[in-house]
Amino acid sequence: MTERVPAIEGFFTLDDEPRLLGTKCASCGTYFFPKEKVRCRNPSCGGRTLEETPLSRTGTLWSFTNAGYAPPEPFIPRKTPYEPFAIAAVELADEKLCVLGMVVEGVSCADLKAGMTMELVVDVLFERDGKEVLTWKWKPAASAGGVA
Repeated sequence: MTERVPAIEGFFTLDDEPRLLGTKCASCGTYFFPKEKVRCRNPSCGGRTLEETPLSRTGTLWSFTNAGYAPPEPFIPRKTPYEPFAIAAVELADEKLCVLGMVVEGVSCADLKAGMTMELVVDVLFERDGKEVLTWKWKPAASAGGVA
């Protein structure tokens, strides 16, 4: 069995229903992703008690674009030659925080529409030394009539 490891430890869970891991300010309730470790960045707050919290698995597609060129290092393309992919900005359902991420393979910009519901998944970013290196990605939610 191939070992599966996160590309960035502590950014997301590897559960059957994965979640991004963020923080929430105990004083004002502002959410952060990636995790904030020092203090609340809300200019009206400045609290220093930040609690790790799993974030929403779904959200609304706010914007998207095509990575038609190979990103610079340290990005490692999964296939050679490089194949373009879509990138989505998704506003999380409960936190109202926009999180960028790759869109799953097989879904292009032509398949996306601002306002559609997106779902978080964990998928292979690249393979190295017999390991699948994983990251979070977005896919249209099945209820949105998208790719399941």
